[in-house]
Amino acid sequence: MNLSIREWRITDKAALAENLNNPKVLNNLRDGLPYPYTEQDAEDYIKAMLSADKDSTYAFAITLDDEVIGSIGVFRQDNIHSRTAEMGYYIGEPYWGNGYMTSIIRQVCAYVFENTDIIRIFAEPFAHNIASCRALEKAGFQYEGTLRSNAVKCGSIVDMKMYAQVYDIPMAINRAAADFMLHSEFMDTEYDHRVLNFKRNVEQRVSDLS
Repeated sequence: MNLSIREWRITDKAALAENLNNPKVLNNLRDGLPYPYTEQDAEDYIKAMLSADKDSTYAFAITLDDEVIGSIGVFRQDNIHSRTAEMGYYIGEPYWGNGYMTSIIRQVCAYVFENTDIIRIFAEPFAHNIASCRALEKAGFQYEGTLRSNAVKCGSIVDMKMYAQVYDIPMAINRAAADFMLHSEFMDTEYDHRVLNFKRNVEQRVSDLS
């Protein structure tokens, strides 16, 4: 079994429509998605994601053995929040209860933190969506508070929860150090030269994160 993320393909439209054409899924998402959700709706969405700004929209198909079972996206915010991004996701009902979402959230966060300058990813699940909250917690997100009466969904005023994961800069420095020492070809007799280059490597990594 291979559970992973990848770029969308137009040929994914049938599977996307099948998973999203379900009120139980839609009831846990924000409004604006059509119901019934057709293959044309799915194709329009896929085209929009493929043509979106690659520096602000990181949208992926969730796949199980390369078959689409859901969707996840990380969306950069603007102005003073330009290094913060919001994450949204869902998987089709047949795949609920298997722990898939936790693994996918970890994969996406690793990708975004390693390949962009984003330093904070947050998500705002409905407070009553216990499974979504639990997936975030198991993936390493921290609960930051409850947003009381924060939305109107299906005719009801509901609370939402704020979860976030912040890029661990000390961990990044340790990773830089480990990478440098692992790949160092200097001999012990050139210790001073190795240490100097090591320090420069770490300083550059820190600068890249700033």
